[in-house]
Amino acid sequence: MLVGALLRRSAAEGGFAAILMKGDETSGVIIIQALEKGIEKGLLERIPDLSGGYRITRCGPAPDEGSDKAAQYIERRRRSDPDLWVIELDIADAERFAAETIC
Repeated sequence: MLVGALLRRSAAEGGFAAILMKGDETSGVIIIQALEKGIEKGLLERIPDLSGGYRITRCGPAPDEGSDKAAQYIERRRRSDPDLWVIELDIADAERFAAETIC
């Protein structure tokens, strides 16, 4: 449901979102590969916060470390959590957009 909302809302806002790796329908962790006009902005993860809700936080290597490092990070995470979702999101201010949409 959350991934579907992210896909629909990004299309409605003129952005692009695609499922790179599909996870568990009800309990999978969501990692977002954020881009802006095709330029990598890093990886984001939806995590629980202390108030009982969720927030978006940066994870993995910095964008300037290259896409190979990000791919390796995602593969390590996927091996330890096969329920993981990986979503590519290309939209302005992807971190804010994701937080508004899935948190």
